[in-house]
Amino acid sequence: MRNERLKWLMLSAIFAALTAVLSQITIPLPLIPITGQTLAVGLTATILGSRWGTVSILIYVLLGAVGLPVFSGASGGLQVLVGKTGGYIFGFIFTAYVTGLILEKTRFQFAWGLVANIVGMFVTLAFGAAQLKYVMDVPWNLAMAYGVTPFLVVGVVKAVLAAWIGIKVRERLISSRLLQVNSSPLSQ
Repeated sequence: MRNERLKWLMLSAIFAALTAVLSQITIPLPLIPITGQTLAVGLTATILGSRWGTVSILIYVLLGAVGLPVFSGASGGLQVLVGKTGGYIFGFIFTAYVTGLILEKTRFQFAWGLVANIVGMFVTLAFGAAQLKYVMDVPWNLAMAYGVTPFLVVGVVKAVLAAWIGIKVRERLISSRLLQVNSSPLSQ
């Protein structure tokens, strides 16, 4: 049991690091950039599930909160979390949980992975738009126009990638016995 828990914690840390790396892939837009963060969150939740996916993203957020440059643009610190993009980052925590939970309640297969990742995309966008509205002091229609609309198409593309890659990687990890779902703390 202790070794399984340690294995899951190590996988969570690895995926937190993966999220930090993918966060550095950025396509700049005028107000909010498109980054690899959401793809990483989707992959993490699709592979690790709700509990350990959420742990992984919490590790990532905490590393950034203490100032490590893990957020997009090699940024970090509390100022990022309370700034215009902080809502998306907080949303990642809930996205990981919801995405993983949908897969756990259904099946870890591409179609459900796609559904779970699209729902997760909307969770992230909702948190992001809400914080953008209040930090930038703009009406809801502008928060939606700047914080949601530009990300819908690319969000669906990332959801497809997260579902497809995530399910394949999860299957490989299970077949190689690096991921033992039936005996993990996740299934308890």
